[in-house]
Amino acid sequence: MTEFVLNYKRLRYRTAWIEFSDVEATMRSIGAPPSSMRSDGRPIYTLPVIVDPTHNPAKPEILSNTNYIAEYLEAAYPARPVFPEGSRAMQSLFVHYIQDVFAKPLLPIMVPLSHQQLQSRHGQPSTHPSAYSLIPQREQAWQAVKEQFDFLAMILDKNSGDGDGIVAMGRDVSYADFALCSVLIWIERVAAHDGWARVRTWNNGRWYRLYERCREYMDEL
Repeated sequence: MTEFVLNYKRLRYRTAWIEFSDVEATMRSIGAPPSSMRSDGRPIYTLPVIVDPTHNPAKPEILSNTNYIAEYLEAAYPARPVFPEGSRAMQSLFVHYIQDVFAKPLLPIMVPLSHQQLQSRHGQPSTHPSAYSLIPQREQAWQAVKEQFDFLAMILDKNSGDGDGIVAMGRDVSYADFALCSVLIWIERVAAHDGWARVRTWNNGRWYRLYERCREYMDEL
């Protein structure tokens, strides 16, 4: 989601790619805060992380956690807001729903596939069973995913009277749309044939239209 915000705000940046196995050591070395904490108090380090030296090159801002990053970028660079005035609380609730409820049925399908792609990219034999053996009832799994998409489509349809019926805030893209589109990109890149081929047609093509609406802000620089 961070790339969406940076691109939407037309901010210049450079992307540094880090091997998955090096994430924690690299984040500790630059003084990045943990993204979250485990129940036993141990820190969790994930990407993305941003380092912003613009206002103080000697002591750059270093932030983790996509939602904290978005709020920082909105405050530091208010032009082209992703949180239109008065919408921050409702958008935060929407993003929490997307991350913690909406995407939950996807995890048993997508996590094993993501692991397989990561290991394949590095020429390693897969240590995870195939997604199909993990989910004997594949169609039932996708049906559970579709139920979440159907519910969200019903909610977003309420914008059809005074908006375009595609984006969360009515007519202009916002952080809420970027959160949802991040899920669509995950499906498209990891499960293009079995996942995205389904999702793009659901709800009369709504999700494909949203994907296309956000496409210009997807490119990683």
